[in-house]
Amino acid sequence: MGLLEWLKDNRLGTYLFTRRRGELVGEDEYGNRYYREVGAEDPRSERRWVVYASRDEIEPSIVPPGWNAWLHHNLDEPPSRKPLPTKRWERPHRPNPTGTPAAELPPGHEARGGKRAPATGDYEPWRP
Repeated sequence: MGLLEWLKDNRLGTYLFTRRRGELVGEDEYGNRYYREVGAEDPRSERRWVVYASRDEIEPSIVPPGWNAWLHHNLDEPPSRKPLPTKRWERPHRPNPTGTPAAELPPGHEARGGKRAPATGDYEPWRP
């Protein structure tokens, strides 16, 4: 990765700030590392940030819900110290697949051949 790539995504500034003022709080299952500002006067206004594991394009949807809540000050304790209880109906977190081969496509989408089932006759247009 060249110097221009570091400057483009502000990685150099984040790296320097993290080295100087950051305290590692935890890491998620994707390898993202979460930090908080050392010596913040008020815990409610402390800076919190994530350093993404991927060096490719930054994709914020890779942040799991518990860490997202901590980053936005909805939780006081990070999920590494106090994990969120999981409900029996919850599915594992999945990043946004839009623009990838795993993207969900509706029937009749051009990527699926552009053909869909004909209308069955149960459609009634709205009339004001």
